[in-house]
Formats: sequence, C-alpha cells, structure tokens
Amino acid sequence: MQPDISIDFCGIKSPNPFWLASAPPTNSGDQIMRAFDYGWGGAVWKTLGKPIQNVSSRYGGINLKNNRLMGLNNIELITDRPLAENLKEIREVKKRYPNNTLVVSLMVETKEEWRDIIRRSEDAGADLLELNFGCPHGMCERGMGSAVGSEPKLLKEITSWVREVASVPVMVKLTPNITDILEPATAACVGGAHAISLINTIKSLVGVDLDTLIPRPRVGHASTNGGYCGPAVKPIALHMLGSLSREPHLAHMTFSGMGGISTWQDAAEFIALGATSVQVCTAVMHHGYRIVEDLIAGLTHYLAQKNLSSVSELRGQAVSSFKHWSDLDLTYKVVARIDESKCIGCNKCYVACRDGSHQCIYLPNLTRENALRSGHPHAPSNECFAIHHDQKAPWVDKEACVGCNLCALICPVDDCITMVEVPHAHQS
Repeated sequence: MQPDISIDFCGIKSPNPFWLASAPPTNSGDQIMRAFDYGWGGAVWKTLGKPIQNVSSRYGGINLKNNRLMGLNNIELITDRPLAENLKEIREVKKRYPNNTLVVSLMVETKEEWRDIIRRSEDAGADLLELNFGCPHGMCERGMGSAVGSEPKLLKEITSWVREVASVPVMVKLTPNITDILEPATAACVGGAHAISLINTIKSLVGVDLDTLIPRPRVGHASTNGGYCGPAVKPIALHMLGSLSREPHLAHMTFSGMGGISTWQDAAEFIALGATSVQVCTAVMHHGYRIVEDLIAGLTHYLAQKNLSSVSELRGQAVSSFKHWSDLDLTYKVVARIDESKCIGCNKCYVACRDGSHQCIYLPNLTRENALRSGHPHAPSNECFAIHHDQKAPWVDKEACVGCNLCALICPVDDCITMVEVPHAHQS
C-alpha cells in the first residue's frame, strides 16, 4: 500500500507537505495555479502590505564550481502589486483549488492595519495567515520584518493583536538574524501563534564587483545588504528547527520548515526534525515548479522503504538524537579506513590530515625518518611502517586517528575512505 503523504497542518488538510514559500514564485494567482497543477500541496502568497516599489537589479548568486546558485541573495521586498488585485486573485485560486492549502503572508505596521488586512485576507479565502517577522532588509529599516522578529516583546504583542481578530490559524515566520532562536519562538507561542515557520533569509552581502568596487547586486552606483537563501543555508535552518522541536514547552507547536530545501532528501530531513510542512523557494527559482514531481516521488518511495505508512510517522523521528554536546558519548570512536582498490593516488587525504588535522595518514613506502621530516612529529614505529610497506595507497595509523572525518569529506572518490567504528573504544 502506498504511503499517505497528506498532512494536517493546524487542522488544515494539505495533499502533501510541499509548499511554495512566500517569494517571487508566489507573486500572482497565475503562478500559484500553475504550481498546484504540477502537484504542490500548498503555497504561501508573496507578502501583502502596502505595495512597495522594488529595485532593479535584485538578485546576487554564489556558485560552487559547476553548481550554480548554491546561495542566492535578494534585495527584493514585499509585493509591488495593489492589495485589491492580490486579494482578487487569492479568491480565484481558492475557488479553483479548494483542496490545496493557501497561506497568505502579511506585513503591516499599526494595529488597525493588521485588523483590516486580516479580515480582507480571510474574506478572500486564506486557509492560514503567516506573519512575516523575518525580512532582513528594506522592511526592517521601516520597523517591520526582522525588526519585529528580533524583538520578542514586540513580536508577542503583534501576534496577540492578530489572534484577537483572526479566525484561521496564525503562523509566525521567524528571522534567523538573532542570537537565540528560542526567544522569538517562545514569544510567538505566548502571543498565541498556532504555528511557526523558519527560517527566513539571512542578512548578507553577496560580494563586491572588483572592477567597479560596488557590492552586488548593483543598483545604480550602490547596493545594500539582502537576504541569503538556497542550499548553503540548509544547515542553519536544520539547527534552528531542531532546537525548537526539542523544547518541551513548544511541543504543541506546529512547524513549517524552510531554508535550502532542493531535494526530497532535504525535505525528509526537515520532517524528521519536526516539520509538518516544508516550504521551497530558491530551488523553484532555479529549476521551476516541476521539481515537485521528484519531491513527491522521492519522499513516497523513501517512506515505503522505511515501512512508514504516512509522512506523519516520520515527523520528529530525529529530534531525540539531537542532543547538547555535553550529552554525547565520549567513549564512542571511529577511525578512517582507506580502500586501496578505489584510491586514485591524489594524496588529498594525506595533505589534509598533515596540514589541517591530526597527522595520522602516511604515504605508501614512506620511511619513519622521511615521515618525521614531512611533518609527522610522532611517526609510528618502523614495525608499523613495515606492515604497510607494499601498500600502494596512503594508510592510516589507527592509534593516532581521532575520527575527525576530514579525509573522508575531502576524498574525491565515493566510499574510498570510510569511517569505521572501533568496538569497545574508551577515550580519555
């Protein structure tokens, strides 16, 4: 029987956990309807408020060798389209796609403005409201966005304003530009939020054009800091989500996770760390809406392999093993093992271990004297070298190896270097 990937998010049903995040891919009704046709379970409408005149240009990217957009920086703000036009399209989308989840993202200033835009959004058909307290540029300079998200008292107050009026579930979107993510999350909880979404983009400056000496992306003769997203921010997002999921006083809270999700594996990791839904932005901007087909197929197959009947059974399964450093098992030990049959002789592991780690990898046919000269202050005995005298690949001194993983991480050949557990190891 095929696993059930539908979700219940604060009482709202969604056909799957894959939602579009509030961003350029959700700027209009036409876009969201096309996304739903491809299979997206939900969408968060690009943030509504007083329309903004946006700048040109808007995006800057970080590439990693041949991988484009490992990180994306943007200085675009909230919607630049009239509120009435957005609300009309929201109403049309919800009418045509009643089974998909439609979340409306909001950002205004005064209590009266919050009350007005909430009523109008609900009248248009919003299933949930997402309060954008995370935008790290432009809007925060006007006292909104991350300016609210980084001030727990203000966040709690505005959330309570919204709860007084809203008749649909309220979700607070948190900024990562803060020392401790637990503080604004707790404020959202006390303010009455039903759910939390995280993370919004990270305040950043993507680079400097060394010809013009103007930061990128250039707007005339200047630039500004923007919001950083894409695969590069995934580790930060996972950490913040996991940090909230393991807090007992937030156990009743529903989480929507985002930040660098590009594949079904990424999504499964967020769900395993407590997310009910996952939101995607940069990957869609890079590859288009059709990636949802692979996301759905991959997650469904994974659940079946794990003998899980639904996506809800995966939720939170990794939380209990995300611990504080002081709670880790200090007797556990692994050492590196190099598969000689797969080694291509690049010696990257040797250089990395010698210069960047713990000097426990040796080149083949190396004498003790040459090892000492080449940067190994405590080379093994000649007897130890003799064991490996006919080896054609670098080898590991198991006694000296601390199991740092560096060699396995930098090796260009998959599974050439593996980390092997040492049974009954006891480290001091």
